[in-house]
Amino acid sequence: MLMSGFEIERKFLVRGDDYKRLAYSHSHIKQGYICSGHGRTVRVRQRDDHGFLTIKGPSENGGLSRYEFEKEITLDEAEHLFKLCVPGIIDKTRWLVKSGNHVFEVDEFHGDNNGLVMAEVELNFENEPYEKPDFIGKEVTGNRLYYNSYLRQHPFKEWGRDVL
Repeated sequence: MLMSGFEIERKFLVRGDDYKRLAYSHSHIKQGYICSGHGRTVRVRQRDDHGFLTIKGPSENGGLSRYEFEKEITLDEAEHLFKLCVPGIIDKTRWLVKSGNHVFEVDEFHGDNNGLVMAEVELNFENEPYEKPDFIGKEVTGNRLYYNSYLRQHPFKEWGRDVL
């Protein structure tokens, strides 16, 4: 599987845990970063029994869009690439919740980021309308605090709770 192009997404904090009851699927994700800086990242991810290598460009339009290249790799390749990653692994469960014509990906973080829950919705164009489920809270699109690459270096457990 190869995916390349601009992704357009909005990111939100999540209230409560109703998303678990509404989800039609969930999976475990482990991801590390080979490098990240100046808005660019090279990431390796294991999602259940699949591996992926992803390269992302800098964000545009206030964090709403960015170029993304993703290629599926074997689990063996992913395990080898994890050895090249800088310290700090992101560990999370991703819940998929359908809302109208869209799917919200809700990430429940574990480990050093335990207690943080965020949702993303991918759009086809920047002003595309979408239906927000009731569990959707404050929008954090473009806020670097909520980028996974930032959470790797500055985990949620270190934040003051007033940041939310």
